[in-house]
This record gives sequence, structure tokens and C-alpha cells, in this order.
Amino acid sequence: MVSLLQQIRKGLTALILVLVLSVATACGGAPAAQRPANPPAIASSGSYAQLERGNTPAGQDFGSWALQTAKGLIQDAYVRDNNKLGVVISPQVRPNEVKTLAKSLAQGFHKNFPNQDLTVLMYAPDKQLILTAKYDQQSNQIEYKAAQG
Repeated sequence: MVSLLQQIRKGLTALILVLVLSVATACGGAPAAQRPANPPAIASSGSYAQLERGNTPAGQDFGSWALQTAKGLIQDAYVRDNNKLGVVISPQVRPNEVKTLAKSLAQGFHKNFPNQDLTVLMYAPDKQLILTAKYDQQSNQIEYKAAQG
């Protein structure tokens, strides 16, 4: 009985997050802000450092909104160049829920930053990269790649 309740809770949590991230918009559909001349880079090795929520006003707003909307599923979030979203998940997110959460985040990210390819980087609570989700604008598909550990 407890296992069934846990499964229902996980399913409802994922469904609610998908709905919230798909329906709500963080920036009110405003056009993306201009990119700065020298934006901070995201390390290609997948390393993570404590960073501000975004390097543009729109990115800052979306990073803050995602953190607030996820209601404890995300410990930290940042947006770079309005096309890269990095999130640190909380310990309560189970390994089998990471892909669903990445998909929800990619969908919400696409609604706020349309007409471009997007990347969602999912980090474990210890800030190690665990999953990369790449949204392809042309095919409207998300490709997932687990981090090499």
C-alpha cells in the first residue's frame, strides 16, 4: 500500500511540474534580452560552480522562476545565453524521475526562449552532471544523454 502511494505521489508530482512548467511563463513572452559581449562560460566538462541565476535579465527571471516553481525539487538553477539551463536537483528527486523533470524543464524553457535549440543540464545534489537534455528546434525533439561517470 505504501509503495502504491509513493508511486502515485511521484506521478502526481511529475504531472504537476509538467503542467506548471508548460502553462506558466516566467517572462510574459517578452523578447529575449541582448546577450552580453563576454558571457560567463559553462564548463564543457560538466563541472558546476555557484553562479547567478542568469547572465541576462530574461535568463535571471527564468532561473529564479524555475527554482520557485519546482517547489523543492530543484536546489539551484541558472540560465546562460538564453539557451542553456542548468539545474541542481534536490535529494528528494529519485533517479527514475530525473528524465521527466528534465523534459518538463526543457518544455518550459522552450516556451520562454522559443525558436532556438536549447540545452538542459541536470546536476545531482553533489553538483555532478548526471543528464544532458538537448531540445532541437527543427525536429521539436529532446535528446537525452547520461553523463559519463
